[in-house]
Amino acid sequence: MSLSRRTLLSTALATPALGLLPAPAHAASPPGDVVGKITVGYQGWFACRGDGSPIDGWWHWNDDWSQPPAPPTSSIVAWPDVRDYTRTYQTAFANLGDGRPATLFSHYDRQTVDVHFQWMRDNNIDTAALQRFNPTGGEGPIRDAVTAHVRPAAEATGRKFYIMYDVTNWTNMQSEIKTDWLDKMSAYTSSPAYARQNGKPVVCVWGFGFNDPGRPFGPEPCQDVINWFKARGCYVIGGVPTHWRLEIEDSRQGFAGVYRSFDMISPWMVGRIGTPADTDRFHTNVNSPDQAECDARGIDYQPCVLPGDVGSRQRLHGDFMWRQFYNMVRLGAQGIYISMFDEFNEGNQICKTAETLADVPVDSGYLALDEDGTRCSADYYLRLTGDGGRMLKGQIALTATRPTQPWIGGPPTPGVDLAVGRPTAQSSQTQHYGSGFAVDNDPHSYWESANNAFPQWIQVDLGTAAALRRAVLALPPNPAWGRRTQTVTIEGSTNGQTFSPLAQSTGYVFDPATGNSAAVPLPGNQVRHVRLTFTGNTGWPAGQLSGLKLYT
Repeated sequence: MSLSRRTLLSTALATPALGLLPAPAHAASPPGDVVGKITVGYQGWFACRGDGSPIDGWWHWNDDWSQPPAPPTSSIVAWPDVRDYTRTYQTAFANLGDGRPATLFSHYDRQTVDVHFQWMRDNNIDTAALQRFNPTGGEGPIRDAVTAHVRPAAEATGRKFYIMYDVTNWTNMQSEIKTDWLDKMSAYTSSPAYARQNGKPVVCVWGFGFNDPGRPFGPEPCQDVINWFKARGCYVIGGVPTHWRLEIEDSRQGFAGVYRSFDMISPWMVGRIGTPADTDRFHTNVNSPDQAECDARGIDYQPCVLPGDVGSRQRLHGDFMWRQFYNMVRLGAQGIYISMFDEFNEGNQICKTAETLADVPVDSGYLALDEDGTRCSADYYLRLTGDGGRMLKGQIALTATRPTQPWIGGPPTPGVDLAVGRPTAQSSQTQHYGSGFAVDNDPHSYWESANNAFPQWIQVDLGTAAALRRAVLALPPNPAWGRRTQTVTIEGSTNGQTFSPLAQSTGYVFDPATGNSAAVPLPGNQVRHVRLTFTGNTGWPAGQLSGLKLYT
């Protein structure tokens, strides 16, 4: 069994210093389903014996697929949190630290794929790149089945997906990739959930030009495949070597024209970086000149961001990943590719993962997300990815300070304002007075809704549920803001879709003589999203708010 690019050898981090180049003036393409968006690599390659799949084995969970996984033959290096799945499958591992049985999920089970796309929706992940390895062998039928699950899951959750061919160890790739697209995969482009960029269906080919035996193809067959997809109206992404631009280290020579014929270039990064300092060096020496090269040629640039390997203690409770988000956004990248959504074989997964040693099998040797002493909720890296996407889209300000809090269980410190710096939404705004000003910790900036159009609302996403006991609403503490009464209803939600009352419609007095603020007691319900609906204002015909603070 080959793990393809998941087991590439690390390349040297030191490259010739080329200096920081100016940020690009514009993107090569306008926003679409990959430009301006967060895309996650979706393996979809786990199965279990007893799940009814044609493989009928522990596909990618164990070195010997015929046997249930257990040390030392298990092929994963991190343990998933499986509490959200309705069906899981018993392994040969010892029970978890808290006594629960050690069970795993199967992608052949449609409910698994549904859950994964619900997590994407809940965390504002836009697009999934469904990995497709050589489909002509024994794995072909299960890969077809997983693809069939992905389509309705994406449609139901409003996510996008596209096919990402991995050419590793695919001997007859040049002809068979075309047959597979014509006979099977192109049919999925009729789905409203199939990703499009510049009006064209998206397809990615990963692996051209890599300097290793698993991808021995020369430039000519690779160029032929790219030209073939383009001739069929596709927008073609290239998953290329890290050092594609200079054709050194992990890149073969002679592929310059191949790389530059892609519509979007997405260089591989797993195994190349492991610390925030690494990502800073790559930003200077690799990513910045890459971006400049792509800008000069009208190619979209989609760098890779990874959470880090749990087992190698790279994650730093999110600081490693956030530094990459910060560097790629300040670079001006056209999109970001997350490696990966469900890659438990390398430990680079962002989907829900064991929180503490109570959530991993006893004596398995696996670490949990709290390995550095900071407790993180199972969904922490999903939430972190959601915030990285908001920064990419300009929904939150560019910041080197990670805004996502890694809380686990129970409320956070009572005196901490949970709303500060969090993502917001609104029914409307006047001029530039957007909802983000209500949580920027600046008492003089403010949100104002459209005028003469009640009701209006403003909403904040706390990132994780908390038992809220108090809200403080404020207007700028300036005498020019005369006394007024605003009528406000406060509601909460766990999913951002269904809201229930936290505080009934009430008229709150805002008086500059007493600080221009109002405190509101809340019932302590566990909510993640908080919405304030304004139905009246005696001082101005709009909803107005300079501060929204929320406490436990």
